Amino acid sequence: MTTAAPTRISTRVAVAVVVIASLASMIAPLVGARAPAAIGDVVGARLLAPFSHDPAGGFHLFGTDRLGRDLLARTLLAGRVSLAVGIAGALLAGALGTVVGAVAGWRRGVPDRLLMALTDALLAIPRLVLLLLCVALWEPSLRTVVIVLAATGWMGVARLTRAEVVAARGRPYVDAARALGARARRTLWRHVLPNALGPALVATAMGVGSAIMLEAGLSFLGLGVQPPAASWGNMIAAGRDVVVTAPWVSLVPGLAVVIVTMCATIIGDAVRDRLAGKRPLAAQRTRIVTTSRGPAVN
Repeated sequence: MTTAAPTRISTRVAVAVVVIASLASMIAPLVGARAPAAIGDVVGARLLAPFSHDPAGGFHLFGTDRLGRDLLARTLLAGRVSLAVGIAGALLAGALGTVVGAVAGWRRGVPDRLLMALTDALLAIPRLVLLLLCVALWEPSLRTVVIVLAATGWMGVARLTRAEVVAARGRPYVDAARALGARARRTLWRHVLPNALGPALVATAMGVGSAIMLEAGLSFLGLGVQPPAASWGNMIAAGRDVVVTAPWVSLVPGLAVVIVTMCATIIGDAVRDRLAGKRPLAAQRTRIVTTSRGPAVN
């Protein structure tokens, strides 16, 4: 009980932080007197420290950047891009990995060997190398980053899904579905896969934080979201030249990346713990039916 209570509290705090960050990013254009991307008084409002007022009387909670733009409003605006890219990339990678793992685990034989050989070959290459290679082949853009994150993040999910599908093939509810005349495809998608999605869901949830961090890294290197579009990565890159004289320019988006990534990881851990304590629904039904019939008589 003592261990569970802090875990529940940290999970609730993490969910609250992610929800607040998402909602705040949606209302970013409403923050401040002007648009977050609008260039202000470059001379009078340039690199103002946090909790400062500009010559026009505007208050800047987190200060301003080198072009006089409010860092709070700009960080919220960048959160739209970073959160959307992270969530979309992780969901697409999870969906692709689930399909590949399910087909490999169900079909077995040659399809299984070919798909798992491809998966192992890609897993042997560091993901950052794959990201840099893919981004170098196509023009950097928001769509390219999402596609590249999905194309380089599905392999672990495929491995986990395949293992669950292989284990589920021999369970009683699969034999019951086959005995009732269900086709192989229906048995897979209707009975096996819903009970094998636990590890895939956990891996996808854990992948959101990783995708946000990778997008920030690519944008920092100039290979991700391109200015004037704002993302946390290119905001950090924009402040590296003034990191000594105005550290808040890079510190504010950097803290946003760290906090959101940490909260996404905590939520992923909570999903894993939640699913680990539950038996598959069909397995529970099979256990109930078996128990209700009483012990077998030899």
